[in-house]
Amino acid sequence: MATMTLRINDQDGELIKKYIQVHGLTISEFARQAMLEKIEDEYDLQVLRQAMAEDDGVRISHEELMKEFGL
Repeated sequence: MATMTLRINDQDGELIKKYIQVHGLTISEFARQAMLEKIEDEYDLQVLRQAMAEDDGVRISHEELMKEFGL
C-alpha cells in the first residue's frame, strides 16, 4: 500500500477535520474518495464530450421508443 503526504494550510486542515468528523470518515477514506471521484468525474466528462462530438442530431420521441420496444 502506498503512502502519500499532503500539505495544506491550517484553515483548510480544520475544515477537513470537521467534515470528516461529521461524516464519520478517516482522513485516508476522505482523501481516497475525493481523489477517485475527481478522476471519475473527469473520465465521465471526457466520455460526454466524445459522445457530443459523435452525435448525429437524430432524436426520437418517447412514444416512438416505447413502440419500437413493444411497450
